[in-house]
Amino acid sequence: MSAMLETARLILREPRMSDAEAIATWLNDFGVSGNLARVPYPYRLADARGWLRTRRPGMAPGETNFAIELAGEGCIGAVGFHQGVKGTVIGYWLGRPFWGQGIMTEAAGMALDWFFERTDAQRVISGVFAFNAASLAVQKKLGFIETGRSRLHCLARAADLEHIDTELTRSAWTAREQ
Repeated sequence: MSAMLETARLILREPRMSDAEAIATWLNDFGVSGNLARVPYPYRLADARGWLRTRRPGMAPGETNFAIELAGEGCIGAVGFHQGVKGTVIGYWLGRPFWGQGIMTEAAGMALDWFFERTDAQRVISGVFAFNAASLAVQKKLGFIETGRSRLHCLARAADLEHIDTELTRSAWTAREQ
């Protein structure tokens, strides 16, 4: 990926090894990692470096991740895509000091624009653990709808948890008010 996406306050860009310390700092907060399926807790610098080594230029849109950079703060989170059993999944996280400011809605919206412009995918799937009302609110603002409930393993909590499954269709994304 060589894409860089910008708004007045955010830059979405390719994650780089120099982000490792910030990533480890933000994800070593159980309030963040405990909301995510695939992130362990504690989260160490070695974990961040290991993940960053999996990122390669030119990855397919369905495997692309963006670092979220806020002016004056550096990397404060990430948003990206991976292939799940039922299709392309969007996932995201944000350091706790940046919650409640509309940053994730803005960042995920930019990433979804980018993804739908570069693929012919008809939908993106996601979801949240049932206790994560804030993340569900982000998804609803973006047009995701609930499609069911499931159980999903959370590495940080070492448990299978109730998960609210969601999806966003291309038609819903293109029909939204700009």
